Amino acid sequence: QVQLVESGGGLVQAGGSLRLSCAASGRTFSRYAMAWFRQAQGKEREFVAAISRMGATTSYADSVKGRFTITRDNTKNTLYLPMNSLNHQDPAVYYCAARANNGIPESDEDYDYWGQGTQLTVSP
Repeated sequence: QVQLVESGGGLVQAGGSLRLSCAASGRTFSRYAMAWFRQAQGKEREFVAAISRMGATTSYADSVKGRFTITRDNTKNTLYLPMNSLNHQDPAVYYCAARANNGIPESDEDYDYWGQGTQLTVSP
C-alpha cells in the first residue's frame, strides 16, 4: 500500500496562489493514479483533479479548470496542485488520494488510499 501526506495549505488572499503537495511513501508511486479532492465545512467531499500514473492524462472539475493544475513527479514520489486565482469557493480541506487500478475516475469511492488533508483558507 501507499502512505500519503499532504502539505502546503494555509491562508491566502482572494486572487492569490498556493501550491499543495502530497508526498507518497510505500509502494512505487508510479503504480498509482492520483487525485485531489476537497471538502468544505458542512459539505460533501468533491472531486478537484486527477492524473494518470505517468501523468499523460488529467481531469478537472469545472470549478477549477483553468485555475488549478495537477502534476506529479514520479522521481520524487510527489503529487502537486498549484492553485491560482483563489476565490471564496475554494476554502476546504484538500485531500490527495491514490488508486491502484487504471483510469482517473471522479468518485471518491474509486480511490483506495487517502492522506489526512491540508486546510486552505481564503481571505477576502
